[in-house]
Amino acid sequence: MELVIALLILLVTIVIGVPVVYAFGATTIWLVLSLGFDASFVFTTIYSKMNSFVLLAIPLFIILGGIMEKGGVGSALVEFVEAFTGRIKGALCAVAAVACAVFGSICGSGAATLSCIGSILAPKMRERKYPMGVCAAVLACAAPIGMLIPPSSIQILFAWAGNLSVLTCFLATVVPGIILTILISIVGIIMCQKYPDVVVSERLPKRIWLRRTGKSTLGAIPALIMPVIVLGGIYGGYMTASEAAGVAIVYAIPVSIFIYKGLKMKELGHTFREAATTTGVIMVMLGTIMVVSRILVMNNVPMKILDGLMMISGNNKYIILLMINIFMVIIGMLMDDVSGTLLLAPILLPIGTALGLSPYHVAAILGVNLGMGNVTPPTAPFLYLGGRICKVDTKAMMKPMLLILLFAYLPTLILTTYVPDICLWLPRLIMGEV
Repeated sequence: MELVIALLILLVTIVIGVPVVYAFGATTIWLVLSLGFDASFVFTTIYSKMNSFVLLAIPLFIILGGIMEKGGVGSALVEFVEAFTGRIKGALCAVAAVACAVFGSICGSGAATLSCIGSILAPKMRERKYPMGVCAAVLACAAPIGMLIPPSSIQILFAWAGNLSVLTCFLATVVPGIILTILISIVGIIMCQKYPDVVVSERLPKRIWLRRTGKSTLGAIPALIMPVIVLGGIYGGYMTASEAAGVAIVYAIPVSIFIYKGLKMKELGHTFREAATTTGVIMVMLGTIMVVSRILVMNNVPMKILDGLMMISGNNKYIILLMINIFMVIIGMLMDDVSGTLLLAPILLPIGTALGLSPYHVAAILGVNLGMGNVTPPTAPFLYLGGRICKVDTKAMMKPMLLILLFAYLPTLILTTYVPDICLWLPRLIMGEV
C-alpha cells in the first residue's frame, strides 16, 4: 500500500506541475518514513551510488552544450549540411534533422539542441516560405535524436544505474539514431511537397557551387573535428566519457571564441554558472531517485510488474514488450529524459533479463521511447519549446507532429524492439558478445 501511495504522490505532483526534483523528493520522504528506514539508509544509498567517476561526464557535457549553443558551432553545421541539400524542395527539414543529430551528439542535451538549431533554422525556413507548423514539428522531433547518437548523457546515466559499459550503451543506440534521422528527414521533405510557395536554392554554375560548398565545408571543419575528438577518444580506448568531455570543452572554448566568434570570454563565467545550477538540480534529483529505485528493488517491484504483465499477456514476450513500450512512452511524456532514465533503469533491467533481452538492447529501447515521449502530445515538453522558438501556434504543429511520430518514431521503435540486431550488431562487431 505504501508503494501505491508513493506512485500516486509522484504522478499527481508531476501532473499538477510540481518540478520533478521536488516530486521525487516528496516521494522519497514518504517511502523512507512510511517504511521505517532511517537517515543512514538514505545517506549511504546516495553516497554509494553517486561516488562514481562516470557521473563527472554529466556536468562536463552540460558545460560543453552551453559553450556550443552560444559559440556559433550550430551555424557552421547548418551551413555545411545545407550546401549539399539546398536544391531539394523541403531540404531544410533534412538539414534540421541532420544538424540536430550532429549537434545533439556532441552536447548531449535535447533542449540545448532545439534552442540552438531552431534559432538558426527557423528564420531561414520562414524566409523561404516553409510551412512553419511543419518546420517546428520537425525541429522538435529531431532534437531528441541526441539521446541516441553518442555520446548521449542518458546512456551514461543508464550505464551508471545498471553498472554497464558506457561505450557499449553508446554503440547500441547508433543505428536506431541513424534510422530515426533518415526517417524524420524523409517525412519532413514529403510533407513540404504540397506547399507550392516553398523556395529552393537557385541552381548555381558548377564553379560557384564548388566555391560555396568548399567555403561552408572549410568553415564546418572545426565543428566537425569535435565529435571526432570525443568519439574517437572514447571508441579508441584513449579516453573515458568524462575525459573526452573535458577535452572537448578545452577544444570548444577557443573554437567558439576565436574561430566562430559567437562567444566572448566574459560570457564564459555565465555559462559555467548556468551549468553549475543545472548540475546541482540533476545531482539532487539523482540522489532522491536512487533512494526510490533502491526501495523499489528491495521490495521486488520489477518482478511483481513482470508477473502482472505475464498474467495479462499470457506469457507472450512480444505483448509484454508492447506494454513496456507504452509504459515508457507515458513516462517520457511526464518526465524529462534524465528522470525517466533513472527511474526506469532499475525497473526495466531485471524485467529485460527475465525476458532474455540484452541490457544494451533495453538501453536502446529506452532511448527511443523517451525521445518519443518527449514529443508526444499533450504533455510533450519539446512540442511547446519548438512552438516558442519557431513562433508558431502548437495547434499548427499537431498534425505534422503526429505524422512524424507515426512514420518515423514508431517504425524506429518497432525495429529497435523486435529486431535486436538493429541495436546489437555494432556492439557485437566492436565489443564482441553482449
